Amino acid sequence: MHPAFRLGAWEALGAHTIAMAATFIAFGAAVRASGFGLGWGLASSAGVYGMAGQMVLLGAHPGAGTAAVAGAIMANARFLPMAAALAPLVRGRLAPLCVPFVAITPWAAAMRRLPGLAPPERAPWFLGFALAAWTTGLLTTAFGYGIAGQLSPTVLRLLLMANVLYFALMVTAGLARGGPWRASLAGAAAAPLALLLPAGTPPAWGILGAALIGGTAAFLLRRR
Repeated sequence: MHPAFRLGAWEALGAHTIAMAATFIAFGAAVRASGFGLGWGLASSAGVYGMAGQMVLLGAHPGAGTAAVAGAIMANARFLPMAAALAPLVRGRLAPLCVPFVAITPWAAAMRRLPGLAPPERAPWFLGFALAAWTTGLLTTAFGYGIAGQLSPTVLRLLLMANVLYFALMVTAGLARGGPWRASLAGAAAAPLALLLPAGTPPAWGILGAALIGGTAAFLLRRR
């Protein structure tokens, strides 16, 4: 086992993964409440590995089929620019193995950690971190499924928001240290544009559109 792999797996056991685990506990409980089996929940967590897409699949009506899959893909379309941002940092024969594990928790940790590592150590570190986080997602999905009857709807909603709140605090902390304030502020300002979507448009398009407009505005502001 590569030392960087072990280091990444160890560093995954922190506040970020605890926040992620809270959302997977809520998801597991929601799976059981919706009448699906544990196998369905584990397959969703393992294969989709993105809470927005998983919730789209969970909420799809019976028989939605291709439409449900398309909705999950659009909800997780944010992974494409995240992978593009990560690609320059992760090179070599292990790089393709990193692609399935691009999700918000390992990606955010990698963007902060990888520049400080030697290039040969980056892919093993990311795989160690991402596999530990992915495994945690599976275990906590099963745990949430098992305790579903003991959690109130209010607690479930709070657990689902734990990861979002954690990363909002991380963004705020980054701004306090002189982080990318233009991107953060432009993204927040553009987010209400998602409310202007025509009726029937998938909500995920609002997120992508707001990100495109806000990101472009931040880029132009930096150029000036």
